[in-house]
Amino acid sequence: MWLIVNAGSSSLKLKLFDAGREVAKAFVGEIGPDGHASAMAEGLAQAGVSVSRLTAAAHRVVHGGAGLTATCRVTPPVLRQIEDCVPLAPLHNPANLVGIQAVAKLAPGLPQYAAFDTAFHATNPEVAVAYALPQLERDRGLRRYGFHGISYAALVRMLGARGPLPERLLACHLGNGCSLAAIVNGRSVATTMGYSPLDGLTMGTRTGEIDGNAVLRLAEVHGIERASRILNRESGLLGLGGASDLRALHSATSDAARFALRHFAYWAVRHAGSMVAAMGGLDAVVFTGGIGENDAWMRKEILSGLSFLGVSPDHSANARNETVLHDTTSRVVILVVPADEERQIALEAQAVMSGEAQAGMAGEGA
Repeated sequence: MWLIVNAGSSSLKLKLFDAGREVAKAFVGEIGPDGHASAMAEGLAQAGVSVSRLTAAAHRVVHGGAGLTATCRVTPPVLRQIEDCVPLAPLHNPANLVGIQAVAKLAPGLPQYAAFDTAFHATNPEVAVAYALPQLERDRGLRRYGFHGISYAALVRMLGARGPLPERLLACHLGNGCSLAAIVNGRSVATTMGYSPLDGLTMGTRTGEIDGNAVLRLAEVHGIERASRILNRESGLLGLGGASDLRALHSATSDAARFALRHFAYWAVRHAGSMVAAMGGLDAVVFTGGIGENDAWMRKEILSGLSFLGVSPDHSANARNETVLHDTTSRVVILVVPADEERQIALEAQAVMSGEAQAGMAGEGA
């Protein structure tokens, strides 16, 4: 049985898979930085699973940097590389490391694997990831990486299981964190998030795209730590409309709430144009994530903004939250695909373990 771990700074999400089938899940919240090991035990107890039944554990790690571009076994060198990426993802990688340490404390010797949200975008060309900075600064790791890669990999897997992949696919991961990806023949060629998950679309509490000099001004006025909190925790839909959740904004009657909704849709469409340009055209639009899967109004607004590209939705199907949304006149396929990140992590980690076993057998026969 595989344990899939998504560790946050104060919460822990667990899912368990057996033979590719999800069999249990658990969530533990409001935990301190030193409480993840006990939270791990509590989560397994919630799920009704003992440590002795675990075959391996696999973790979502947000940032793998330029070096960790595929799911891999957690080893001391891999841990050091994840630690080296902490300055690149200070809100995420420390918690991911704590999750790995918690499993090691609870189940010493259990094989552990890491899947990276940045890995899917390793296929982006250099011209797409390089900031126009001096070489010395680029050598510090200042470049675009992109995120939500596990979600996009799952989306490509599920679409591929149905039939031939659309050649030029605009993938929209819309949730509290949001990004778009330009996917050509199953490979990412561009994405809206950059050096960190702050860039790109308007999000629940993150600004999305913002001029670097505006960031410097915030740091000058408030100091770096406070500026970081404003940009990551107090902005986005929350800063514009007073709530980070689209459901709350839809229910509100204020002008600010309506503006926040329009802002979200406008920037999604505007960044979509950039992704389509990177692909040289558009064959399919696919929505995933909490907003992408459930908010018919937001999908309608975004799709209306893409009508100049031959996107023509079936509005009745969209209102019913169906999975196929294009009408008979649309030149572009429009789909909704449920997020399936934990299963993707499990499948990738199992493939690595299988490769290790085959390599071991080959070594024994040599």
